Amino acid sequence: MSKLHFTTKHANEATVQRNWYVVDGTNQTVGRMCAKIASVLRGKNKAYYTPHVDCGDFVIVLNADKVKLTGNKMEEKEYLTFSGYPGGQKGEIAKDLLKRRPEVVIERAVKGMLPKNRLGRKMYKKLFVYAGTEHPHGAQKPTALNFPIIK
Repeated sequence: MSKLHFTTKHANEATVQRNWYVVDGTNQTVGRMCAKIASVLRGKNKAYYTPHVDCGDFVIVLNADKVKLTGNKMEEKEYLTFSGYPGGQKGEIAKDLLKRRPEVVIERAVKGMLPKNRLGRKMYKKLFVYAGTEHPHGAQKPTALNFPIIK
């Protein structure tokens, strides 16, 4: 009687197929939307997901200025930056940051959900966030990636 021998197929750069997706951020909750975006950037939505290979897709986020934050986060959540100099720490609440640079809120949320290594930095480069409805990636023919709006 012969033994069955199964081998696991690992994805590599030659076998990975990357798609382009568009996400509309209108009335989406930041954390829930960014968790799903991070999953697509990592490639966890694919059957051949391999943790040590970047098999994720490209994601374009539109209407970043129309996202929502739940609870009191709009007034209480603070985004900190530090210049490296003594006394160089600056803070800005979410309401002001959404008004001034709405892309940063989504970018920082997604970046925090990706691995903290060179693979995570490579995945993060496939995220494109825009405050309005226009984007310069029409030639890639992105498809819509719809998330149900959860309140």
